[in-house]
Amino acid sequence: MVFLHKIFQMKVTKIACIGAGYVGGPTMAVIAQKNPGIQVTVVDLNEQRIANWNHEDLSKLPIYEPGLAEVVAEARGRNLFFSTDINKAIVEAELIFISVNTPTKTYGKGKGMAADLKYIELCARQIAETATTNKIVVEKSTLPVRTAEAIKNILENNSNNLQFQILSNPEFLAEGTAVADLQNPDRVLIGGETTPEGQEAIEALVQIYNSWIPRERILTTNLWSSELSKLTANAFLAQRVSSINAMSELCEVTGANVQEVASAIGMDSRIGNKFLKASVGFGGSCFQKDILNLVYIAKSYGLNEVADYWEQVIILNDHQKKRFAENIIKTLYNTVSGKKITVLGWAFKKDTNDTRESAAIYVTSALMEENASIHVFDPKVEKHQIIGDLEYLNVHTSEEINQFLSIENDPYTACKNAHAIAILTEWDEFKTYDWQKIYDNMMKPAFIFDGRDILDVNKMREIGFVVYSIGKSV
Repeated sequence: MVFLHKIFQMKVTKIACIGAGYVGGPTMAVIAQKNPGIQVTVVDLNEQRIANWNHEDLSKLPIYEPGLAEVVAEARGRNLFFSTDINKAIVEAELIFISVNTPTKTYGKGKGMAADLKYIELCARQIAETATTNKIVVEKSTLPVRTAEAIKNILENNSNNLQFQILSNPEFLAEGTAVADLQNPDRVLIGGETTPEGQEAIEALVQIYNSWIPRERILTTNLWSSELSKLTANAFLAQRVSSINAMSELCEVTGANVQEVASAIGMDSRIGNKFLKASVGFGGSCFQKDILNLVYIAKSYGLNEVADYWEQVIILNDHQKKRFAENIIKTLYNTVSGKKITVLGWAFKKDTNDTRESAAIYVTSALMEENASIHVFDPKVEKHQIIGDLEYLNVHTSEEINQFLSIENDPYTACKNAHAIAILTEWDEFKTYDWQKIYDNMMKPAFIFDGRDILDVNKMREIGFVVYSIGKSV
């Protein structure tokens, strides 16, 4: 019980988080806000990202989330700090969160499916080399089952006889509502070893969350259940999106209305009404990556039917994006070459500036391949990010991007003289635009392709638009 005495003789007073991204930054900000007696230091190798977290102008924070600026303003400089000095933070902290990227592998075994754990391993090795006292290390990144075992092995074989307890604390926040989700979560999940030391480590993290979250909403499990629960939760949510999107295509050809279908089935208490919003497809950093990881794990154990089942969720999502782009081309008389297509919305969902796996990237790419002139407006996504997303696809040359892509700062300028408008993010402000003015300044016939089903179709048609909305017949 030496380990317990050394770490848990006193309450945790210093926390470090390696990774200042979409999970690490907001999560640590809320933990600091709710635990003013605990010093929370968020560290990252990206100097510009840390500079933005420390910027006096809170509108310059690297992440846009409603309410985040207010939380950071309250805690920053008091007990919330952002730094590039990773080693110092490791040495001082009693508890360390690992919140770094775990992208899908682009090389070697498992390419295109397995999670790339190189950043996780680098963190573990840096902790082992730097730590001078025993630590609790918390997996905050989404990881494959049994990754904790590998982390502990690296830590204990590369440190000077120090002891480490590894916890799994997956994040279930949704971008766009991250601060609200953190402040009032459905549940907090903490997994740890079933040994006395493991249970003590779990309790130390429970106490941090219990400062604002009722104990009954803090669930504790073994490590493996916690790791798998995160993948399972995202897979189930993505499955619901693909399910309603599959029905949206059927609605379009039968004359049914997908909103009405979703409302009808959502009133069934066994189904519920969440994640039944038809769209051009899900995006974000988690759903596709985690399902592919789940597919890879299932295949690695020879569970091919299980893998095929979950892979179909991804296949349907890709199909939804592809058919949306194809419908634009078909409707515009089978050619969009030289035609101005306005894309409203680049973020993968409203109230965030995250564009990872956004449907807009793939729809735009498909239209650019047909030589369409794409004009993009998004209220929160910057020009360099949009260009970077298309470059990352490695489909278009820089010359092609410069030729076919324009980024606009004003939605009315973006729509002027357009042949068609594609709505690919459900920003609330899009509903408030002067659509009569937009119509008057477009080429005729003026087409709208509502990939988020946010506009009043009847009103748009009264103005004169030809409207195609997901899940509704023309």
